[in-house]
Amino acid sequence: MKKIILTTLTIITLISCQSDDRYEDKNRDPKNPTQVSSEFLFNSATKSLFDQMTSTNVNTNIYRMLGQHWTETTYVDEANYDFNTRNITQSHWSEIYRDVLSDLATAKINNDADLTLSADTRKTKNAQIEILTVYAWTQMVETFGDIPYSQALNAGKYVLPVYDDASTIYSDLLTRLTVAIPNLTDSGFGVADNIYGGNTANWKKFGNSLLLRMGVRVADVPALAAKSKSAIQAAVSGGVFTSNADNASLAYSNATPNTNPVWVDLVQSGRSDFVIANTLVDKMNALNDPRRPFYFDENLGTGVYEGGTYGRVSSFPSFSHVSARIIDPTNPASLMDYSEVCFYLADAAERSISGTPATAAGFYNAGITASFDYWGAPNVAAYLLTPNVNYATAPGTWKVKIGNQLWLAMYNRGYEAWTAWRTYDFPGFNLPDVSEDPVPTRYTYPISEQNLNKVNYAAASAAIGGDTQTTKVFWDKF
Repeated sequence: MKKIILTTLTIITLISCQSDDRYEDKNRDPKNPTQVSSEFLFNSATKSLFDQMTSTNVNTNIYRMLGQHWTETTYVDEANYDFNTRNITQSHWSEIYRDVLSDLATAKINNDADLTLSADTRKTKNAQIEILTVYAWTQMVETFGDIPYSQALNAGKYVLPVYDDASTIYSDLLTRLTVAIPNLTDSGFGVADNIYGGNTANWKKFGNSLLLRMGVRVADVPALAAKSKSAIQAAVSGGVFTSNADNASLAYSNATPNTNPVWVDLVQSGRSDFVIANTLVDKMNALNDPRRPFYFDENLGTGVYEGGTYGRVSSFPSFSHVSARIIDPTNPASLMDYSEVCFYLADAAERSISGTPATAAGFYNAGITASFDYWGAPNVAAYLLTPNVNYATAPGTWKVKIGNQLWLAMYNRGYEAWTAWRTYDFPGFNLPDVSEDPVPTRYTYPISEQNLNKVNYAAASAAIGGDTQTTKVFWDKF
């Protein structure tokens, strides 16, 4: 008799729980949706990526110090390369994995499940997602070296993911990006796209420009030499940035929470934590660089620029500050710009991959000119004739010449300034005044990985030659 009663109750329960459109919506909490649109996830990931790469909050981003464009006034731990007091590497690792890569992966899943999308729109949306995904993965590999990749973003199956070889990841990312670019055929996310507003041509240029950057980055890696060459050639033939109008930028607004994070970190927070580093000011003063009043405030007097000693406590009133443009809440942020692309084209020409060494000077000049145009600085023609700037007479190898000017052009883009130094090994960086530690060549792995993912962390640490700040990532060959 009990079996009959239990069976009957089970059947009644199953019937009562069947989906009924009349009641299903009543069971949904509109303030806590279980399904999030791909547009929302795409934009959330986009803003998280731009914010993380742009912020100067020392808890999350110290790239401007690693690139020695800025130094600190009171708390100089970060300028002395202390990564662990504030657990900086953990913050960056978590932000990119959780708030960028995970959201982008979910956005793609939602696109694939959306039966209302046309085939072209679905492919284009997924290609836009893929370009940002490749950008984020590339940044992580270039920052840490070996990282969780094949088993990442799948906590249900891989609670403790293995670390994949960085060179292998990079090779796969080159393939993924090459495959994605031709799928950009319509407006994709359209007006919901906060980078290009659905402009397919600009997305293709962004994809190809990223492909060019990646190809140049690994050009000195023997195992990837052929793939590097084909990536560079495909990028150039496909069409890269041709002006600053093509820059991969995000426009910020006057209203929080959509203001530029530098404004949040310095103005809204009322902080006076940074001055310009002497590393940058001294080099620009020596070149009489016309960009100085656009990069820096003239708080010391018209035409007077002085940098704080890198890594030393520096009195805020005594040294040059950032310009008003840098702390404007609406100042756009860029993941990639035309100036940067021109210098990579100069690099490719010197290698005779795209163009010839004889054409490198033209790309080099175009890169400097693009930087001047972006900042509104005058007298670029005269600057290009300066003996220490002119491509024919500037000191050093072609790599040093390109690296120096790329580093100068990457002001306010700390990650690329640091990476320009790692890539081209030009001289002039200072040892920090207190620690005198060498300039880091990578981020160390987060402490959480050391504590929770011990076996895989240990294997990765051994594979890269030790989890230290001066271990070189696979593409940093010299």
